[in-house]
Amino acid sequence: MNASEIIANLTQQGVHLWVDNDKLKIRSPKGIITLEMQAEIVACKAEIVAFIHEMDVATDLDSVPLSQGLNLQTIGRLIGGFSEQSSVEYKPPIIDPKVMAQKLIVTFKPLPNSYKNQEIRKFRQELEVKLRDYGVKVLSWEEAIAEFNYDLTIPIINKNKKFKFKGVKSEVNAIIDVEIPPSILRKLGIFTAELLYQFYSKFVLNGRKIPVIKMARLSSWAEDHAAKYVDNPSKTQVIVLTEIDHDFINPLIPYKQKINIGLNTLIRTFSEIVIGVSSDKISILNMNLSDSIFSKNEIERFVLKSLIPKVFVPIAPLLLSRFELGKYNPQESIYAAKLVKLGQELASTGLFPPGFKLNEVIKRKSHRDIVSVIINGRTGVSYGFVAYAEPPQYFGDIEVSKNEWESLLPVRGFSSNEIRQNEKGRRYAKIKLLDKYVFRQIPDIWLVSSRSGSNKTDLNLADDIIRIGLKEKLYLQLPKVIHSELADMKPSYDIYVMLAISLSAALYTPELIKDGAPIVHFHGYPAFDWFKPNEYCVGVNNPSVPCGTYESGVFNFLGISSLVEQQARNISLVSLVEPDHGTNFIAHDLDYLVERLKTGCTDGQIELGGKHFASLKSKIEECRI
Repeated sequence: MNASEIIANLTQQGVHLWVDNDKLKIRSPKGIITLEMQAEIVACKAEIVAFIHEMDVATDLDSVPLSQGLNLQTIGRLIGGFSEQSSVEYKPPIIDPKVMAQKLIVTFKPLPNSYKNQEIRKFRQELEVKLRDYGVKVLSWEEAIAEFNYDLTIPIINKNKKFKFKGVKSEVNAIIDVEIPPSILRKLGIFTAELLYQFYSKFVLNGRKIPVIKMARLSSWAEDHAAKYVDNPSKTQVIVLTEIDHDFINPLIPYKQKINIGLNTLIRTFSEIVIGVSSDKISILNMNLSDSIFSKNEIERFVLKSLIPKVFVPIAPLLLSRFELGKYNPQESIYAAKLVKLGQELASTGLFPPGFKLNEVIKRKSHRDIVSVIINGRTGVSYGFVAYAEPPQYFGDIEVSKNEWESLLPVRGFSSNEIRQNEKGRRYAKIKLLDKYVFRQIPDIWLVSSRSGSNKTDLNLADDIIRIGLKEKLYLQLPKVIHSELADMKPSYDIYVMLAISLSAALYTPELIKDGAPIVHFHGYPAFDWFKPNEYCVGVNNPSVPCGTYESGVFNFLGISSLVEQQARNISLVSLVEPDHGTNFIAHDLDYLVERLKTGCTDGQIELGGKHFASLKSKIEECRI
């Protein structure tokens, strides 16, 4: 067992573990700590101490209620459906980039002596200094590398042979490398390696799955990119520094063209993050395909608000194992029908460009196989989402008095000062509305959403719409009958965001969602002048955490709840900005949202890409001064 498993096992048996002056302390019922368990504790003592210390730090940071009345631990548990997880299994969200930085470990791959780009050399040095300044642990290449063994069956002779190679330890969060165009000789080696991989995959593996690291070792031995050193791609990202692509940051080039530029850059460098460098600008690119630009004198903001969050919470799909699975009939759902209409009405805006199939844009089979594992078997990727929140489901009193609150029961995993339940198990939250506390029921949240990879503007009612639920845990309902051959029936990356917006609206702005509400996301921003009275914009100063993370859900929850402090009334629409990503919108009415987005696109006040972000951010900040 590892440290977390030992702690979880002992905690469930009533054992209390804590750290005092860096010494591990244990209080246990009689008979629990056997000789075998003692040996395991001794073997993992340093890891157990470090794990408990990390838990204590997170608890100290996140247990203080925010201005909305709930603390980060509570918000994270609510929106993530983590109510049933123990404190060991559940990791509270971290949303402060300075705290994120102190938990990161990175390494820089050594530069070859022949590398001549002085601009990137200089930036690389500045980047290392800034990362260290913010508390990121920067390991030397020698410290980051370890020796690994793996078995490989040699075809024809059918002999199993052990191979050794050096790779980066899995605790390293990122390798920072530079792009070096391959020579003709190296290109020939890459071509040969790919042919050998295809042969091995077809005739030896014959459909069998192997770990990503084996795929990489089989296919990338002729290359010198950082990805070949990654032992665990789910924990270690590759960041590549390269010359800035002026077409990608050109505001006159349509965003749809930039999608291809960005994809080709990520595939060419085989990395999760690409940082473009010029004499006066910095760009950053990941699978969100944002065309974000920073001036060189903004390097501190770039590192803290953009790079560190992307490394700390990498893009990852929500695994099906997080859901309780079920079936539903979309033909019987009025909200599924509304979702189809929403997508069709927004087709003319161009805000939802078609996605892509992995086999269409990633030419090498080895790369397709590796990416397929990382994105959990998805066959393609699309950009943006459309969803429709159903009216929140309440059972019993929507609000209770203070006296009634005092008689409610505690809920496992939550502070009894924030969350309690009645005898029927309905949970209530103590939330703050300006200077007043109210005790409001936490409703069941249900919404319908387009499946991952679907065409958002031409949804098939029978096949393309899934239903997501949030109670004490997450629920996923698939169509009872799938009429087409769909292997990719998976939820959107942005499930946490959809649920967070819906739950926060139910608690803090119930008029906005009482009859259900359309929610959309696209990779662009509105101009400041587009907004009308009773329309609100939040989130422009948030760190740029990627989609698919429940940290992004927390920011959207806080965005909706912050409207209370703005004393927002009669809310028609809310724009929730995600820097380096795009914008989420929720409105009280489908037709209203469609009309406003169409008008914005027609007038040039809403566009894909980052064209409007800088001016939107500066003008909102001016209004707050």
